[in-house]
Amino acid sequence: MLPEILKIIVEMFLPHMNHLTLEQTFFSQVLPKTVRLFDDMMYELTSQARELSSQNLEIQSTLRNILQTMVQLLGALTGCVQHVCATQESVILENIHSLPSSVLHVIKSTFVHCKNSESVYSGRLHLVADLLQALFKEAYSLQKQLMELLDMVCMNPLIDEHDDILNMVVVIHSLLDICSVISSMDHAFHANTWKFIIKQSLKHQSVIKSQLKHKDIITSLCEDILFSFHSCLQLAEQMIQSDAQDNADYRLFQKTLKLCRFFANSLLHYTKEFLPFLSDSCCTLHQLYLQIYSKFPPSLYAAGISKAQQEEIASTFLVTLSPLISQLLTFQPFVDVVLDSKLELPCELQLPQCLLLVVIMDELSSRPEDVQALWCTESQVSEATARVSLLKAIFSSFEQCSGELSLPVHLQGVKSKGQAEVAVTLYQHVCIHLCTFIASLHPSLFPELDTALLNAVLSANMITSLLAMDAWCFLARYGTAELCAHHVTIMAHLIKSCPGECYQLTNLSILLRRLFFFMAPRQQVEFIQKFPPKETENLLLWQYISFQALPAELRKQTALEVTRAGTAWCMKWLGSNRTLEELESLNTVLSALLAVCNSSGEALDLGQQTAIKEVGSQLSILLNVKLVIGQPYVQQTLSLLLPLLGFFIQTLDPQLVSQVITLQTSLLKLEPPDHVRLAFLDFLSSLGKLFIPQTIQDRILPSLSSVFASLLADRNWLLEQHSLEAFTQFAEGTTHEEIVPQCLSSEETKKKVVSFLEKTGFVDETTAARLERIKQEKGTFWEPFAKVTQEETKMSSLQPCVKRARHELPSEDEYRSTLQAATEALEAIELLLQKSPPPDWLLMEMETLQERIDKLKRQNCSGRKQLSSTFPQPLALHRNWPLSDAQALPLRRAVNLCTAQGSPPASQVSSHFHW
Repeated sequence: MLPEILKIIVEMFLPHMNHLTLEQTFFSQVLPKTVRLFDDMMYELTSQARELSSQNLEIQSTLRNILQTMVQLLGALTGCVQHVCATQESVILENIHSLPSSVLHVIKSTFVHCKNSESVYSGRLHLVADLLQALFKEAYSLQKQLMELLDMVCMNPLIDEHDDILNMVVVIHSLLDICSVISSMDHAFHANTWKFIIKQSLKHQSVIKSQLKHKDIITSLCEDILFSFHSCLQLAEQMIQSDAQDNADYRLFQKTLKLCRFFANSLLHYTKEFLPFLSDSCCTLHQLYLQIYSKFPPSLYAAGISKAQQEEIASTFLVTLSPLISQLLTFQPFVDVVLDSKLELPCELQLPQCLLLVVIMDELSSRPEDVQALWCTESQVSEATARVSLLKAIFSSFEQCSGELSLPVHLQGVKSKGQAEVAVTLYQHVCIHLCTFIASLHPSLFPELDTALLNAVLSANMITSLLAMDAWCFLARYGTAELCAHHVTIMAHLIKSCPGECYQLTNLSILLRRLFFFMAPRQQVEFIQKFPPKETENLLLWQYISFQALPAELRKQTALEVTRAGTAWCMKWLGSNRTLEELESLNTVLSALLAVCNSSGEALDLGQQTAIKEVGSQLSILLNVKLVIGQPYVQQTLSLLLPLLGFFIQTLDPQLVSQVITLQTSLLKLEPPDHVRLAFLDFLSSLGKLFIPQTIQDRILPSLSSVFASLLADRNWLLEQHSLEAFTQFAEGTTHEEIVPQCLSSEETKKKVVSFLEKTGFVDETTAARLERIKQEKGTFWEPFAKVTQEETKMSSLQPCVKRARHELPSEDEYRSTLQAATEALEAIELLLQKSPPPDWLLMEMETLQERIDKLKRQNCSGRKQLSSTFPQPLALHRNWPLSDAQALPLRRAVNLCTAQGSPPASQVSSHFHW
């Protein structure tokens, strides 16, 4: 009967009470009991709802009576709120503090029950649906009236009313809880509630700003933005097959999109006013941005929506949200989150992170030095957290977008005067904006720029290194001639200081070659004076420089000096002991001569051409199959000699051509490395220009067709492609047309060549299938590397590849100390055998050790024999190192002891040892 009593009190007695004493005389006395009664009714309603059925009239009547009572109770509470609104122009929260808290509790319980009604009442909801609808409407009206009342609350910022502040904070967070309940029930009501929360937070900002739970508000707002955005995308997907402008889905899509815009505006407004208190919300804001752009084109994981809907979402919602980054740009906690050195993102968020960093670069272009410095300098945030620079982060993030780069995805281009806007690839997009940022960077941050560019150039990732090179070339063109020359000099010194062949050396050499084109003639002359090509040690640099970058006269002079220095060194080597350790220097000289021929061949006179050809011919005569297969440096020599000989193919001695093709035929049977086979193709493609005399055709043509047939049948996709290109070039130029069909040894090869010539035979892959494949490849390739620590990444990015390191000869002392250690170890085994019987496995291990010693002896002897038989004069090698009888004695004793103590007789194992 309490609802009726409460109604009577509200209608009959409440108007006559002093509004200043309402809290003490009425609200604090009555409302707690009202709330308890409401909770009891709600519990009874929920617990008995399972028994509801059309046959059980008693339960049905009971539940309907309870619902009716609850409706009346909400009506009575509405009367209380209306009375306060009507009798007071402004409200002091302390005078009515029991009213908002009690009403909000009841409202939330009502909405939760209505939201869960389908599961609570199961299939019998229709029996109480009318009353549930009435209950919802009453709660809706009650909240609307309460918000009107709360809008009248006044809080004096000059007076520290602690209770009032806490009460208002409780009210705001209670409304926040209600928002999470009604978000999927009534969009308009949900939006109005949020509007009220933001309004009250800002109205009382000065007194409640330090008490509000800002993280909860930001988190809820971001969740609602994402929910609405995903709803928009789902509706847009549904409209693809229908007339988007006429159906109900489109109208709902527009309403949901407006809701997205409203939430975005609310977030911007709140963030702007409470930014200093949002340090623990930066991660949420960062994730919000990434999640939104991960579901929107050009992301690989974007929803499949039409172009029209994309533009509508972008112009209505994304444009509204875009100022968020500008607001957060100077907020250090946000900087720390975005540039966290340990940031690990799943595949679908890697492109959004890259695009976010590009947006930040654009924003920073117009910002002062201190803001640019905040983003572009590294910092140790805490013991466990470090912040990388924006420049380093952009390269790291770009590297992770392998799938988007290979597809490639396209983004909105940059408008140019008099030209239509065209879509650009992700690579172009990042490169353009990175160069724009570099042009606006404050001079004090150039050291950070240099560091980031150099680290990226030295990256093991090719596309990342290429991006850094493009940016560096822009810097060279944008800057002064002196700056460009300075950078070229730095590259030159770095290349000369590299410890051996590695991918870092390759990257630096490409950058040097490109930067050299941007040097002014005066600076090029200074570079030549600083690194004169006539000095052999500088050929290491000149092998990477294109002589086309030099003016005609300077090009001719420099090519002459490189040719003289290179051929002189080769002739000196041919007339000396030709040591193995000098092969690396020989390869450097050959590479420099090849660079001259490729980029300045027309500048060479007949004498210079003859000198290079003579050197190449004499070196080629020295090579044989065993030497090439057994020595990586000799393989490199052959790989340089073949294109060098190809340059002079029309004037080569036919006997030498025959010898080279025979060598290739023999090598292919032993499966040489890929780079050697690629060098074969360089030489073979040039043979189309050569007329082979009748006298040696029988020796050359069968071998030539055999080499082509073998290479065309190769399953390596790279070799296959180059083989097809080389064969096509040869077939189009050769006068020996009869050899062409002989190279096509099988039907499969014939089909392959025909498909290549007709540009057919490609895999017919749909756009959707290709997209799915790239997503799978990206997940496969990236996820294992995502777990590599930052320290491992740093170390690996700076260390050269060790498998092709500079050859260093061990000293005699190293041999002696190593051999002494082995001797002492064997003596120790001998002592152990004298003390106790050996384990069963010992003899087998010692036999394995002996076999290794024999193998080392054979390798040493065969190596000396092979190299000495190849060259007329002996090749200086390492000193002899097989064990002497004295040094081998401890091993013999150990074997004898082992045999004497129960192992197989010595006669059974003596065949394994050759002393």
